[in-house]
Amino acid sequence: MLIRIGYDIVFNLPAPTPMLLMLHVHPSRFATLCGPERLSVEPYVPVTSYVDTFGNSCGRMVAMAGPVRFRNDAIVYDDGQPDAVDPTARQHPIDDLPADTLQFLLASRYCEVDLLKDIAWGLFSGAGDGFSRVQAICEWVHGNVTFGYHFASATKSAADVYRDRKGVCRDFTHLAIAFCRCMNIPARYATGYMGEIGVPPAPPGDFSAWFEVYLGGRWWTRDARHNMRRIGRVLMAHGRDATDVALTTAFGVAELKQFTVWTDEVKS
Repeated sequence: MLIRIGYDIVFNLPAPTPMLLMLHVHPSRFATLCGPERLSVEPYVPVTSYVDTFGNSCGRMVAMAGPVRFRNDAIVYDDGQPDAVDPTARQHPIDDLPADTLQFLLASRYCEVDLLKDIAWGLFSGAGDGFSRVQAICEWVHGNVTFGYHFASATKSAADVYRDRKGVCRDFTHLAIAFCRCMNIPARYATGYMGEIGVPPAPPGDFSAWFEVYLGGRWWTRDARHNMRRIGRVLMAHGRDATDVALTTAFGVAELKQFTVWTDEVKS
């Protein structure tokens, strides 16, 4: 299937402001683009591209004072299949893990492994290992945390979510990641487009957060917020937690004035 993706985001800046951008699809999805993404910055300033330590496609710029608008629109091919699963995917002993997965076992800004380890082992030690344990974690987070956009907080961590039992998709994701790491399963944060394809519509449009676990020699997509296999995820970035995948970072005051995101199946 073909999916139209894009956004229209406006900030107001009181002064010229350096900014970091993570507004392209992930390099792993470049080959599925039906033509280049059409990212525009208004008013125009040059954007320098680079790839960060997690392999994400990034940019840097100094925006002018006043309103700055980021717009993008693209068509991406997707196989139309739900997230892949393999109930037999095994959990690796730590000494058997590839070196580049080890950082995704450690505590990070929003995923306090040290604070949640005893809780996780109390909840999931009897859930088998590998895929079955990850599924038990998704089911627990999905069933015990209440979703609501009014619960959003930029400073809320996994331990906060465990205590308060409410949040948005990033909070479900942080708690599930922390629990996986507590159980010695590498887990990383992912963000990108996920439209309401194959499910009832649920506005408003937004970017989405999910996570990936390393089992059986590869990374698998999991989603504690929805706890179901979804169609049409388009990855933009992944990292240790939301800190590493901020779509825009302003080194100064930046007031968000408009935020529109679309992820729509292109009907033939």
